[in-house]
Amino acid sequence: MTRYRPISVESLVEQLVERILAVKARWPRVLVDGAVDTEAVVNPLAILLRLHGHPVHVVSTRDFLRPASLRFERGRTDPDARYTDWLDVGALRREVLGPLEPGGTGEVLPTLWDPVRDRATRQPRVPLVPGGVAVVHGELLLGNGLPADLSVHLSLSPAALARRLPEDEHWALPAYARYESEVDPAAVADVVVRMDDPRHPALKLD
Repeated sequence: MTRYRPISVESLVEQLVERILAVKARWPRVLVDGAVDTEAVVNPLAILLRLHGHPVHVVSTRDFLRPASLRFERGRTDPDARYTDWLDVGALRREVLGPLEPGGTGEVLPTLWDPVRDRATRQPRVPLVPGGVAVVHGELLLGNGLPADLSVHLSLSPAALARRLPEDEHWALPAYARYESEVDPAAVADVVVRMDDPRHPALKLD
């Protein structure tokens, strides 16, 4: 039986920082996976890392979506397309995580695609100094073979997800159900946090 213990966001972030600082890599890479509100963890995490003297580059999956012609080829509300066709996994690997491999350039592309204007953002690459941390956050991140030194899954029960997901996005619920079934992110991630109530998270015990 899976066991969880209550934890404050502050304590959770402190524990994550400890694990990141223990990573033996020139540029630690962190994935924060969750269907909603990943910023609730990512923002204080970035602040605390910077207080520890580590530059942080935060990348949102919303800035690495594929063009509308590919995302919406089967319609704007197709859950299978949301699951398989929306996120440009190859670009995240090539432009963000790959350059932070040993021997990489350390230069990260901050954004790739503007989904509102549906065009490339044309942002210049940003150099990450040694000891700098890259944090990639957003939905459906795990199970794609993305390289990372620490992966965090913000877990939601189906009822909590339906409650917290905006009503106009409820069409995507089957995509998240498929993700749970096929990837089982709670089994894949290094750290799992139950976020049914974001004010009272709970940490999965090993």
